[in-house]
Order: sequence, then structure tokens, then C-alpha cells
Amino acid sequence: MVISVAIIGSGPAGFYAADALLNTGLDIEIDILELLPTPFGLVRGGVAPDHQPTKGVARKFEKIGNDIRLQFFGNVNVGKDITIDDLRGMYDAVILAVGAPSDRKLTIPGADKDGVFGSAAFVGWYNGHPDFADIDPNLKINAAVVIGSGNVALDVARVLVRSPAGRARTDIPGYARTPLDASPITDVYILGRRGPAQAKFTNVELRELLDLTECVPIVDPADLAQAIPADLEGRDRRLAEKNIETFHAFAEMDPALASKRLHFRFFASPLEILGDTHVQGVRVERTRLEDGRAVGTGVVDDIPCGLIVSAIGYRADPIPGLPFDDKRGVIPNEQGRIDKGIYAVGWIMRGPEGVISSSRPDATDVAEHIMRDFQGGGSKPGRSALDKALAERGVRVVSFADWKRIDAAEAGRASAPAPRQKFTDVDDMIRHLDEDK
Repeated sequence: MVISVAIIGSGPAGFYAADALLNTGLDIEIDILELLPTPFGLVRGGVAPDHQPTKGVARKFEKIGNDIRLQFFGNVNVGKDITIDDLRGMYDAVILAVGAPSDRKLTIPGADKDGVFGSAAFVGWYNGHPDFADIDPNLKINAAVVIGSGNVALDVARVLVRSPAGRARTDIPGYARTPLDASPITDVYILGRRGPAQAKFTNVELRELLDLTECVPIVDPADLAQAIPADLEGRDRRLAEKNIETFHAFAEMDPALASKRLHFRFFASPLEILGDTHVQGVRVERTRLEDGRAVGTGVVDDIPCGLIVSAIGYRADPIPGLPFDDKRGVIPNEQGRIDKGIYAVGWIMRGPEGVISSSRPDATDVAEHIMRDFQGGGSKPGRSALDKALAERGVRVVSFADWKRIDAAEAGRASAPAPRQKFTDVDDMIRHLDEDK
């Protein structure tokens, strides 16, 4: 009998899981449930808007979504419209692919001031995510600080200093692009508690800063004198060496070449956010490395700024009725298996790390678990039960065909060279579908 599978979440992890299952040869029926009317998760709402080629992976996911054995249930709130227990009663297997949507909290004094944002919120804002479309950051400022030394921090800083012409080629929504283009910002600081050798930037993204037309990256040559740790080996060592080489290229650039500056401040630990109710600066302590750890030196200075974005990581949220490792921010599992009939892939399974394709191995593992757990086939109704329950509860489901209509409308209403003009409000999406019958 057909094995019925529900996947909660339509980001890369969810689509990779669906692809792996569709390629097993099992007699299978897969339903992907998504909170938003739009699929693809971080590809749509997290990948930097000036990285359109990276977003192209959505074309692969669209081919998966077109498979007749798969159905997309968008605009369905799992936990409100339908519960995990409901789904476990309806489906043979339920796969959690819900990601890590929340920011890891910045806990220094002053972190609650106006003008402090987590990267999930700020990135969601300039990517047109409906949950963050109204955060309205004040960009009538001269300087901003980004806390963190990974690619998300680099993305945020790059979007802030990119030229209006550069932003015009992106899908940044108008409500964000207008204040970004009008901002008088001249200086953005990226703070890393450790040194350049420990930074998690990929070299491709780091070198991309050399192509900015209105900004010069700046790094203190003294920070580059620190030796790469001897215990850093293999790929990590090669990445550190490439990054140090790129930082040396930055150090040789003339700050007067452009109107904006992107400052890399390494060995810099934020102590306190300054200001009354709104951010006016951040107090930073110089650090040194001891056994790979950043230790304060007592040398302190202040960086005046009007905006702070904390890019220190994401974390998953607990799911009612399921175990949760609060320290690691994941659901306890064994290579994706929580128990027979319940599985996890992606960041909810292993934590928020890696690139888009990092979820492929998770998908393979879970597909193998399901093959072993259901050797005799499935026994639950799956889609027919879900259709009935959602109809009885009056849920306005958005199908994959509906999504294609939203997608076409976004592309059609864009002005060149922008690839699309996103809908940033769920009600607007539904209204468009209802009016475009």
C-alpha cells in the first residue's frame, strides 16, 4: 500500500527530502505543508537579494514540486490549522523541515534598544518576508554595526553599502530599497570577537567586496599579522589562507577611493549598546586569543552608530509534543530519525550551519530510515484526510499551481533590471489569487 508522507516546511531541506523519497522507487505520496503561500524558505527569504544566481536553485525545487506524486499545501499553519498529532494520525511518516527561524539572542546590556535587530528580522525585511515587512529600521544614519563574522553578517553589510544601481538589479522590495538608497550611511563596521583566521566568511563572498562601486573594505594590517593556528587543517586551513590573502588586498586599498567604507574590526567584543532609548553606539573591548578563545584585554573604545544588526546565529524553536535540546537548539534524533514515523532534516535536525546543499545528506538518511521502517508499505490515509480536515476548518490552501500564478505576477510587475517585485503581505497574495481566477 502507498506510503503517505507529510513534510512540514518547504525550504531546501524539505524539497531535498521530497526529492530523495521520490527517487527511492517506493510507492509514495508526499505532501509539503508550508506556513506561507510561497515555497522555498531561505532561498526566497534568506539568500541575499543581490545573489540572484544562488536563488536559481529554486528552479530545481520547482521541478520537484511538479511531480504528480507531490502536493504543496501553502498557507497552512501547522500548530494552528492542523497539529503535529493530527498529521501523525493521518500520515505514515512526518518529516520536520522547519529550519531555525529565530535569532540567537544578543544578551549584552542595551540589546533591547530601538535600532537593534537580529539578522533574521533584518534579512527578512530586505527580502520581503511578510513577518518582517513592517519593522521599519531607521536608516537616516551615518554608521551601522554588524555583530558577527559569517556570511550573514557579510550579506547585511554588503546590502547596506551597495550602490542604488546595484540594488536595482535585486528583488529588494520598494519599501526597503527606497530608504536604503536614500540613506546617508558612509561607514559600516563588522565586529568579530576572534581574528581573521577564525572568521567564517566564504572567500567567494569576501572577494565580492572588491567589486563594490561605492565602498572600500578596510582592515587593520596588524590584525593580519596573527598566525593561522597550527591545529587548523585541511579545508578550514585553506579557507583561512585564502581569506587572509583577500584581507591583505583590502589593507592595500585607499579608503579615499569611494564614498563608503566597510570596516572589519577583528579581536573586538561588544560589551554594551549605548544610547537612551535608541542606539547611539556600541562599546567594544579589544580581545586576544588564548587556546582559541577570545579573552578581553581591558582596552575599550566606542563606535558611534545608529543601527546594530546582530548576526550571531539562528536557532530552532521547540515544537509542542516533541522533545527539544534547548542547549543545541535541535530536536534529539539519530541521523534524522526521532522515532518510527517522525523524522527531521536540515537545521531543526543538526543546527543552523552549512550552505543550501548541506541538507542533501540529511534527506538521504531520512529516506533510508523510511525505506526500512515501512518495508511492508503504508497504512494511513494521508492526503485525503488532510484535504478533509483543512476544508472543514475553512483553511484557504495555496496549491503549487497557485504559487506559480503568484510567481508570474511578481515577475510581471517588476521594472527592469529587477527580476521580480515581491508580494510582501499574505493577504495581498490571497487577494491576487482570488481576483485572478
